[in-house]
Amino acid sequence: MSFFARSAAARVLLRTSPKGSRTIVVDTPPPPSDYHAKQEALIAHAKVTAELWRKVSIYIAMPAIVVAALWVNNVESEHAAHAEHLMAENDGKLPQPPPYEYLNRRVKPFPWGDNSLFFNPKVNKDMEQAE
Repeated sequence: MSFFARSAAARVLLRTSPKGSRTIVVDTPPPPSDYHAKQEALIAHAKVTAELWRKVSIYIAMPAIVVAALWVNNVESEHAAHAEHLMAENDGKLPQPPPYEYLNRRVKPFPWGDNSLFFNPKVNKDMEQAE
């Protein structure tokens, strides 16, 4: 059978078939739409959730911040006492770290000088006097 004969037969079959048999219509009822009840439930849920996070913030986060601040204060005061002890042993200056080759390495000069951008003479080595 040739292509034209097959396509002609297919057209005839499509024209003679009943039109309503191709579609299926199912009569479904629309879903219940209780918009206001859903909105009230959403608002109630938001109030409960906001109250929960307010309590978490007050009773858990605030004490945790206070405990962390006290702990950091303790550690930093110990560090400051140790630095003062080292300065007292070394005539009021911090001892210089060992001259490791990877410390304070300069491949090219900085535009602002040999020291770092945030140079502090109390804690950083002065690289302009180093060489």
